[in-house]
Amino acid sequence: MKTKFAASVLSALLYAQGLLGFAGLATVLLRDRAHAGELTMGTDMPVGPSLLLVR
Repeated sequence: MKTKFAASVLSALLYAQGLLGFAGLATVLLRDRAHAGELTMGTDMPVGPSLLLVR
């Protein structure tokens, strides 16, 4: 009985690790895609933070 429980716990841990690995890979791929989109946007836009002061 203990071996079945240990097997189910190990299976759950491996499943969770697979989900986290997939989520990490998707995050890296989507982040690279987002940065590529930022570079192809208008080049006439100023780079860096913009601050508007109104008095």
